[in-house]
Amino acid sequence: MSGITKTFPGVRALDGVDLSVQAGEVHCLLGQNGAGKSTLIKVLAGAHQPDGGEIGWRGSSVTLKSPIAAMRLGIATIYQELDLVEGLSVAENVFLGHEPTSAGFVVRGREARARAAALLKRLGHTEVDPARLVGELSAAQQQIVSMARALSHDVRLIVMDEPSAALDPDEVDNLFRIVGDLTADGVAVVYISHRLEEIRRIGDRVTVLKDGRAVAGGLPAKSTPTREVVALMTGRNVEYAFPDRPGPAGAAAKEPLLKVQGLARKGEFEPIDLEVRPGEIVGLAGLVGSGRSEILETVYGARKPSAGQVLVDGRPLKPGSVRSAVRAGLGLAPEERKAQGLLMLESVTRNVSVSSMSRFSYGGWLDRGQEHAAARKATRELSLRPDNPAALIRTLSGGNQQKAVLARWLLRGCRVLLLDEPTRGVDVGARAELYAVIRRLADEGLGVLLVSSEVPEVLGLADRVLVLREGRVVHTAPARDLDEHRVLDLVMEGSPAS
Repeated sequence: MSGITKTFPGVRALDGVDLSVQAGEVHCLLGQNGAGKSTLIKVLAGAHQPDGGEIGWRGSSVTLKSPIAAMRLGIATIYQELDLVEGLSVAENVFLGHEPTSAGFVVRGREARARAAALLKRLGHTEVDPARLVGELSAAQQQIVSMARALSHDVRLIVMDEPSAALDPDEVDNLFRIVGDLTADGVAVVYISHRLEEIRRIGDRVTVLKDGRAVAGGLPAKSTPTREVVALMTGRNVEYAFPDRPGPAGAAAKEPLLKVQGLARKGEFEPIDLEVRPGEIVGLAGLVGSGRSEILETVYGARKPSAGQVLVDGRPLKPGSVRSAVRAGLGLAPEERKAQGLLMLESVTRNVSVSSMSRFSYGGWLDRGQEHAAARKATRELSLRPDNPAALIRTLSGGNQQKAVLARWLLRGCRVLLLDEPTRGVDVGARAELYAVIRRLADEGLGVLLVSSEVPEVLGLADRVLVLREGRVVHTAPARDLDEHRVLDLVMEGSPAS
């Protein structure tokens, strides 16, 4: 891939990226969230069309107009979220869209299952029954089915996106054995992972992406120092303008507003303890899959914990109850703002008032005048633009939509804000405004628990930071005592690198 560019509205996702992969090698692709990895592999898979650049395949220039076109050339992609049909059998999934034929007739039933079994045997998984429904299989077995489907196309290049994320150590060992067998047969593998120990173990070369550009290509996977890899990943083009923090004695002397004790969800995150005091911003730093969002949603009651409890002002909340959390004064601004946090076809007023409707209802009638006035007051406190509560929320910018979510919780009388990726989809100028709003709300006595994929954002906003890796807290420290390099060392290796 040479000089690949790809632009989405307002975002240049790829800016002249080069990637060269040799037959029989494992080429690892590294980069922080938002660096362009997913966009690049979707271009290679034929799911996105590049705006510029060239793709060469086995000595010839090619155009990958669709995933089917890529598959026909021998390029297969196994995404982290597997694209299998749970209601079909293993054999039907393996040959979906390119059913095998014999003498011009589509092969089904016993012969299709026999061909699927041969592919599964090649992968060392004869225990997977080709007749079984995919929805009945474990995550590791479903991944094997995806690999069998790739091999059914006479694949020469397999892209694996975070393939070990849902696997236990034994299953990871088996995955690496399969990758070794494939590369021994001359199959090339592009391997995406945040786990540097895996890359050292399985990789041959590494390409590092940062802000849509390849900042290093062809680095030796086993000998390049961790510090060098992290340094390549951390530089940014975006300027962060953070408000000043209060003095260190501010919130520390106050009793906790929010207390989380031994909270856990089996398979998602291990027992965690944390406290948030009035006027304090506590940040959760970690990579995708580290359990950050799951912790926030469990605190909020959207997920039921398998252990532990959440207390507000010393009073325990009912586990798995959003109603209990909201009544106690918790408010969540979710990661997927448009899908989970906003009524996109409704006005700003209705989006702000939706959690406080009982305040404006009398005998079954809604006082729209009071609703409108309260929404206007809340949005003006946050300088939401345009100053028109009647405007449809979908017409606002990302930053102002996020302000509307915050205004909703202010109107509700929220005491603890749970913020999941608060500046996702927000332009650079609006970020500074949101940072100032969040800091001001904390200064006025709210507690804030913050999750962000952008390490500088966590370090710049938070007073204290909990660093997460694979569902457990590996380090806790004041934000002033951390820097981006150290946090990335922790989330990728589990301990600071030398």
